[in-house]
Amino acid sequence: MIIANPIYDTVFKRLMENKHIAGFFVGTLIGEQIEDIAMVPQEYTYYTKEKKKERKEKEENDRKEDWVVLSVIRYDFVATIRNAGGENKKVLVEIQKSSRPADLMRFRTCLGEQYKRTDMVEVAGGKIEKALPIISIYLLGFTIPEIKAAAIKVNRTYTDMIAQTEIKQKSEWIESLTHDGYFVQIPLIKGKPRTSLEKLLSVFEQQYFFDDKKTVKDYEYPLGDDNVKTMVEVLRHAAADAKTKREMEEAWWADQNEKEYERMEKEIEADKKIIAEKDRKIAQKDKEIAEKDREIAELKKQLKK
Repeated sequence: MIIANPIYDTVFKRLMENKHIAGFFVGTLIGEQIEDIAMVPQEYTYYTKEKKKERKEKEENDRKEDWVVLSVIRYDFVATIRNAGGENKKVLVEIQKSSRPADLMRFRTCLGEQYKRTDMVEVAGGKIEKALPIISIYLLGFTIPEIKAAAIKVNRTYTDMIAQTEIKQKSEWIESLTHDGYFVQIPLIKGKPRTSLEKLLSVFEQQYFFDDKKTVKDYEYPLGDDNVKTMVEVLRHAAADAKTKREMEEAWWADQNEKEYERMEKEIEADKKIIAEKDRKIAQKDKEIAEKDREIAELKKQLKK
């Protein structure tokens, strides 16, 4: 079945706007039952490097091209989770996507903004406004060299530092100041899916493409899971939509432009190092010549005497 590649923002957003799919996606990744989930409005976006074209008459060899590339927009949700004890807990779920490790600082900036967010929570006396615990999900278009797992969970434990024992109780106050993290290395998603998590991740597998831009591909696995079937159906419609295909291609070209800009920056930095090294050698030669001239002048002075 031909489907759109969900790593593109315009396609992934279409998936996450479906409440049922969003609940399945988040619940399967974190291994919890999602009772309710709602996307919260985005208040800001982020832009990557922007270079304004500056051409001076005396600097014709130093050209700076115009690159304006929109960075990946994050997706925020307020979710109600039912734990194993049958209790409901309201949390803030943040999903971020990136194709390069350089976005680390943007991740940290977004996370800092999330700690400022509050929401209305029901308590015995009614509703109060409070900070929610945060769950961060990162979809990575690159691999972390030290870890070869496709899906990684980083959770926290409480430890009594004096007794050196694990504390089983959870503090609502501490939970609001710390968070769990889930990382998916998309390039490592391969092979026949068996578990619910593998079936979910199989939709993001980066294989069996029909074009160089990796916009549409063939999903070749059986659709035994109803939730995955719903996701694939949404992606099938996205692949047939001309507007979506155009947006995916534009995103691909924008990504290529940014990669080219980064390549040019690296070349310029390398050239600067070479020039600096040559300047250092020239300065050293000038110093040696000046020293020789001084010695010759001193010798002439002595001969004259």
